[in-house]
Amino acid sequence: MNEIQRYFKYRQGLIDQYVKGDMTKGEYLARNLDAVLSLNIKPFKNIDTVEKGLFNYQYFNAMAKDAKDRDADLAVEFYRKKDRATVAVLRLLGYKNVEAYFIRARSRILQGRLIEIVIGDWQMILHTTSDLILKFLRDENVFTDDTRTSLIDGYINQKY
Repeated sequence: MNEIQRYFKYRQGLIDQYVKGDMTKGEYLARNLDAVLSLNIKPFKNIDTVEKGLFNYQYFNAMAKDAKDRDADLAVEFYRKKDRATVAVLRLLGYKNVEAYFIRARSRILQGRLIEIVIGDWQMILHTTSDLILKFLRDENVFTDDTRTSLIDGYINQKY
């Protein structure tokens, strides 16, 4: 098992604890951030595998959430890098076994903007508000123009 696989296994354990109610969303986010920062790997400059792309997505998502309240500009930059990882993953997959749609969000800012991307083969759910990614998803005919409840609604709509 390589370092990325160990991270994803640990992350799944965190998710399981969160789902059981053993930790709050804030605790989950803090422990996930600690996990990505403690690894012997950093974000990949060359995303040539889906695994590397998904790791970069998780890394930059964790960094953005951490920076959000301290430095809005830095958080935006991390979200941009997360979106670049998303595009890389989608291209590596050839948009196969991918489904995307808008999700219901309690946040007025995110309502009608937050997109859920379900990657079936990897059992992974990604989120974005990127208009460019929305265009790519539509161009590849994997975006459904309706609004659904997120597959992880309890997590998405819980404040932290």
